[in-house]
Amino acid sequence: MPAFRIAKENLEEGITLFTVQGFLDAHTFEELAKEMSDVFASGVFKLAVDLSGLEYISSAGAGVFIEAIGTAQQNDGDIVLLRPSPSVKEVFDLLGLSQIFTIKESREDAVKSLRVRV
Repeated sequence: MPAFRIAKENLEEGITLFTVQGFLDAHTFEELAKEMSDVFASGVFKLAVDLSGLEYISSAGAGVFIEAIGTAQQNDGDIVLLRPSPSVKEVFDLLGLSQIFTIKESREDAVKSLRVRV
Protein backbone atom coordinates (compact mmCIF):
# COMPACT_ATOMS: atom_id res chain seq x y z
CA MET A 1 0.00 0.00 0.00
CA PRO A 2 1.46 3.40 -0.97
CA ALA A 3 2.12 5.86 1.82
CA PHE A 4 -0.66 8.36 2.45
CA ARG A 5 0.55 11.91 1.92
CA ILE A 6 -1.03 15.35 2.03
CA ALA A 7 0.65 18.51 0.76
CA LYS A 8 -0.79 22.00 1.21
CA GLU A 9 -0.04 25.07 -0.85
CA ASN A 10 -1.53 28.53 -0.38
CA LEU A 11 -2.63 29.96 -3.70
CA GLU A 12 -3.91 33.42 -4.53
CA GLU A 13 -6.98 35.09 -3.07
CA GLY A 14 -7.41 32.86 -0.05
CA ILE A 15 -7.42 29.55 -1.91
CA THR A 16 -5.59 26.51 -0.53
CA LEU A 17 -4.55 23.60 -2.73
CA PHE A 18 -4.39 20.15 -1.15
CA THR A 19 -2.58 17.36 -2.98
CA VAL A 20 -3.64 13.96 -1.66
CA GLN A 21 -1.80 10.74 -2.54
CA GLY A 22 -2.09 7.07 -1.62
CA PHE A 23 -5.10 5.48 0.09
CA LEU A 24 -7.77 7.59 1.82
CA ASP A 25 -9.62 5.17 4.05
CA ALA A 26 -10.63 4.41 7.64
CA HIS A 27 -6.96 4.54 8.70
CA THR A 28 -6.07 7.87 7.08
CA PHE A 29 -9.23 9.99 6.80
CA GLU A 30 -8.73 11.67 10.19
CA GLU A 31 -5.42 13.14 9.03
CA LEU A 32 -7.07 14.85 6.05
CA ALA A 33 -10.03 15.97 8.17
CA LYS A 34 -7.63 17.62 10.65
CA GLU A 35 -5.66 19.37 7.89
CA MET A 36 -8.88 20.75 6.36
CA SER A 37 -10.16 21.81 9.77
CA ASP A 38 -6.90 23.68 10.41
CA VAL A 39 -7.26 25.55 7.11
CA PHE A 40 -10.88 26.44 7.94
CA ALA A 41 -9.74 27.65 11.39
CA SER A 42 -7.33 30.03 9.63
CA GLY A 43 -10.28 31.61 7.80
CA VAL A 44 -9.76 29.99 4.38
CA PHE A 45 -12.86 28.27 2.97
CA LYS A 46 -11.93 27.84 -0.70
CA LEU A 47 -10.14 24.56 -1.29
CA ALA A 48 -8.88 22.87 -4.44
CA VAL A 49 -8.05 19.20 -3.86
CA ASP A 50 -5.81 17.41 -6.36
CA LEU A 51 -6.80 13.75 -6.32
CA SER A 52 -4.68 12.60 -9.27
CA GLY A 53 -2.33 10.71 -6.91
CA LEU A 54 -5.10 9.17 -4.83
CA GLU A 55 -5.27 5.49 -5.68
CA TYR A 56 -8.18 4.49 -3.44
CA ILE A 57 -10.94 6.18 -1.45
CA SER A 58 -13.33 4.47 0.95
CA SER A 59 -16.69 5.75 2.13
CA ALA A 60 -14.92 7.03 5.27
CA GLY A 61 -12.54 8.98 3.05
CA ALA A 62 -15.41 10.39 1.00
CA GLY A 63 -17.07 11.42 4.25
CA VAL A 64 -14.25 13.89 4.88
CA PHE A 65 -15.23 15.75 1.72
CA ILE A 66 -18.96 15.64 2.56
CA GLU A 67 -18.35 17.21 5.96
CA ALA A 68 -15.84 19.73 4.63
CA ILE A 69 -17.99 21.03 1.76
CA GLY A 70 -20.76 21.84 4.23
CA THR A 71 -18.37 23.91 6.34
CA ALA A 72 -16.87 25.59 3.26
CA GLN A 73 -20.23 26.54 1.76
CA GLN A 74 -21.61 27.84 5.07
CA ASN A 75 -18.69 30.28 5.01
CA ASP A 76 -19.10 31.40 1.37
CA GLY A 77 -16.43 28.99 0.16
CA ASP A 78 -16.37 25.76 -1.80
CA ILE A 79 -14.30 22.67 -2.57
CA VAL A 80 -13.23 21.88 -6.13
CA LEU A 81 -11.77 18.46 -6.91
CA LEU A 82 -8.97 18.06 -9.45
CA ARG A 83 -8.23 15.13 -11.72
CA PRO A 84 -9.63 12.20 -9.71
CA SER A 85 -8.38 8.85 -10.97
CA PRO A 86 -11.01 6.65 -12.66
CA SER A 87 -11.40 4.45 -9.55
CA VAL A 88 -11.81 7.46 -7.24
CA LYS A 89 -14.23 9.14 -9.68
CA GLU A 90 -16.26 5.91 -9.74
CA VAL A 91 -16.65 6.02 -5.94
CA PHE A 92 -17.79 9.66 -6.13
CA ASP A 93 -20.26 8.68 -8.90
CA LEU A 94 -21.62 5.71 -6.92
CA LEU A 95 -22.12 7.84 -3.81
CA GLY A 96 -23.81 10.62 -5.82
CA LEU A 97 -21.06 13.06 -4.93
CA SER A 98 -20.21 13.94 -8.52
CA GLN A 99 -23.40 16.04 -8.52
CA ILE A 100 -22.34 17.91 -5.37
CA PHE A 101 -18.69 18.63 -6.13
CA THR A 102 -17.23 20.62 -8.98
CA ILE A 103 -14.58 18.53 -10.74
CA LYS A 104 -11.92 20.21 -12.89
CA GLU A 105 -9.03 18.92 -14.95
CA SER A 106 -6.51 21.71 -14.26
CA ARG A 107 -5.34 23.82 -11.37
CA GLU A 108 -6.11 26.97 -13.37
CA ASP A 109 -9.72 25.89 -13.96
CA ALA A 110 -10.15 25.05 -10.27
CA VAL A 111 -8.82 28.44 -9.21
CA LYS A 112 -11.10 30.21 -11.72
CA SER A 113 -14.08 28.27 -10.39
CA LEU A 114 -13.25 29.17 -6.79
CA ARG A 115 -12.47 32.79 -7.64
CA VAL A 116 -16.00 33.43 -8.93
CA ARG A 117 -17.55 32.17 -5.69
CA VAL A 118 -17.47 35.42 -3.77
